[in-house]
Amino acid sequence: MHDFLQLTEHTLHNAALAFMALVYTIRIFWFLRFKAGRERQGPTGTGSVMPTRSIVYSWANIAMPWVMESTRTKFLLYLQFVIFHLGVTAAILMLFIIPHLPGVLESQMIVLAFQAITGAACAVGLIRMVRRIGSPHMRAISSPDDYFSLVLLTVWLLSAALAAPYGALEIENLAGSGMGLRLAFFTTANFFLVYVPFSKISHYLYYPFTRYYFGKTMGYRGVYPVRHSTTD
Repeated sequence: MHDFLQLTEHTLHNAALAFMALVYTIRIFWFLRFKAGRERQGPTGTGSVMPTRSIVYSWANIAMPWVMESTRTKFLLYLQFVIFHLGVTAAILMLFIIPHLPGVLESQMIVLAFQAITGAACAVGLIRMVRRIGSPHMRAISSPDDYFSLVLLTVWLLSAALAAPYGALEIENLAGSGMGLRLAFFTTANFFLVYVPFSKISHYLYYPFTRYYFGKTMGYRGVYPVRHSTTD
């Protein structure tokens, strides 16, 4: 059992990472084959052909909930978004900390911090699932991949929260529930790494590109960032 956990945390995990990196590389090269269309409208505003400020603003849009009406008027949903993605980030960090820097998890405070954020993200995942199932509008636009990915992420976040206290232990010292939780965490993660490139979760891969083109085009037209009038 110890040998299988060693295989899962190292060999299989590295292979899954390499597979995901390969697929992502192929997708990015494929994506870059399609050149963006040329601007048909004359430059307005500053008339800049490469509006750097608009591009940077577009990239930073995700961290500015006051900019878009959808996040400004529904801040609770935005807060759930932040918690969920922070939890995913913490779980990803654990995938590298446990095999390579286990001493980090010898601190009880750090373990509790990882458990708090991944546990909160797991709770948000459950809320999102209830909302997706309960709302007729969400059901109408949901695919089987949406449900499967959300369930898988939620389960993985739960396994991260439960495995964190055992992250600092050497594999030889693991037994019982500790070994089972570590194995569940890495097994789910390895499957996830292979599945993600073919799921809708891979949308984050295109975020830098789509926001770049949006910022460039809208900045060229002189309408982005949006300038709010100060007059009544």
